[in-house]
Amino acid sequence: MKNWIVYLKIALNLVLFVLGILFLVFVVPPFIKFFMPFFIGWIISMIANPLVRFLEKKVKIIRKHGTAIIIVAVILIVIGALSAITYFIGKEAVSLARDLPHIYESLEQKFQQLSANLNGLYKVLPSSVQDFVDKFSVSLSEYGATLSKSAPITISKAGNLAKNVMEGFLMTIITILSAYFFTAERDNIVREIKKIIPKTVGNYYRLVVDNFKTAVGGYFKAQFKIMLVITTIIFIGFEILKINYSFLLAIGIAFLDFLPFFGTGAVFWPWALIDVLVGNYSQAIYLMIMYLICQIVKQILQPKMVGDSIGLNPLTTLIFMFIGYRFMNVFGMIIGIPIGMAVVSLCKLGLFDTLIKGLKIIVNDINEFRKF
Repeated sequence: MKNWIVYLKIALNLVLFVLGILFLVFVVPPFIKFFMPFFIGWIISMIANPLVRFLEKKVKIIRKHGTAIIIVAVILIVIGALSAITYFIGKEAVSLARDLPHIYESLEQKFQQLSANLNGLYKVLPSSVQDFVDKFSVSLSEYGATLSKSAPITISKAGNLAKNVMEGFLMTIITILSAYFFTAERDNIVREIKKIIPKTVGNYYRLVVDNFKTAVGGYFKAQFKIMLVITTIIFIGFEILKINYSFLLAIGIAFLDFLPFFGTGAVFWPWALIDVLVGNYSQAIYLMIMYLICQIVKQILQPKMVGDSIGLNPLTTLIFMFIGYRFMNVFGMIIGIPIGMAVVSLCKLGLFDTLIKGLKIIVNDINEFRKF
């Protein structure tokens, strides 16, 4: 009878674990998406709360008044930064869209020159490889021709744009108000939640949240700092080279560097190789110098900001990236690593010890039962 009680406990723990995973995967993301303004407001309140507490204790400002000051200041800073970034990106994006036909012509000329330089090599390639190259060239030409055609703005598109602007304005207002109320009433909200949640659940919640803050928050904070430095280096380098759309390209390449297993080499190496093949040796050398500078700076900054390692071996990192990608595409691939770090950390803290111990008991008893 005692064994049946143990099995019942093991089954209950296993069912709760599976239900928890299903809840996190299928319930939490749609819930966050539905209440996105409140979710963003809660994040803003978490950022503003330490400053509000400082004003409340040191400057003796009433919390609601301090909240208003800090929320307004934080929002102004965020809006100012986003406006500046949006201005530069929008300006270059509009210029890029306008110049797409000329860019396509320039690329076509460069590929023709490249084809002429590689003509001797092309003739000795196997026929199957030649067919692939020919099909790729045709596909590239068709794609470029499609890009060069500008789609006219219709009345329906203009109506959808106006609708999106109004919806964005409404969501912004709700986000600002929710951020203020979350910060102003934070102590009351936390007090009421503690009354509802059982003590054991609260302990598990604090353990999980603290680990996620350390792993996810620390990882993204460090990576964004490194991304900012890499963006600045690439932007300055492109400005020296007088490359068009330098800011837009710098952000794009730095974002690739942010992705695991990609890095700036995913752009710099092919670009430099094409420059070498078409005879532009000086730019190829300069691109390689920029690549080396980015790599050196990243190797110097990463140990200080992220630590000597991110806590996962390469295979485990690849597995968590793949799982994240399967669930949430590229965004899931980005957040897969810090979430994996948090999961590994929780395993080391013994959060899953009861579940693992129960599975071992079941496996051991099954093996014993199978013996004659």
